[in-house]
Amino acid sequence: QVQLVESGGGLVQAGGSLRLACAASGRTFSSYGMGWFRQAPGKEREFVAVISWSGGMTSYADSVKGRTTISRDNAKNTVYLEMNNLKAEDTAVYYCAATVKFIATTAAMYGYWGQGTQVTVSS
Repeated sequence: QVQLVESGGGLVQAGGSLRLACAASGRTFSSYGMGWFRQAPGKEREFVAVISWSGGMTSYADSVKGRTTISRDNAKNTVYLEMNNLKAEDTAVYYCAATVKFIATTAAMYGYWGQGTQVTVSS
C-alpha cells in the first residue's frame, strides 16, 4: 500500500518554473516506478513523465520533453517534477502515481494515485 501526497503547485507566469513534489508513505517506495500525469479541464488525463524504481530510466511526453525533469530521492520517499519555460497549455491538475511496472506511460498501469496539485500558468 502506498499513499501519495503532491505539493508545489500554484500560479506562475508563462516562462516561469515550478518544482512539484510527491511524498509517499510506506517502506516499499523504492520498488515502484513513479509517474506524473496531468488533467486539464475538459480533457483526459495524460502522461507527463515516469522514472524507474532506481531512477536509472526516465521517459517524458513529447509536450514537456526538454523543459521537464523527473527525479526521485528514495531515502526521502519523494519524487519530483521540475518544469521550466512553462506555457499556458501546461495548466492542469498534476497527479503523481505509483506502478509496479518498471516503466509505464499509461494511467491504467498505475495502482496508486495522489489527489493532485493545481498548476496554473498565466500568459
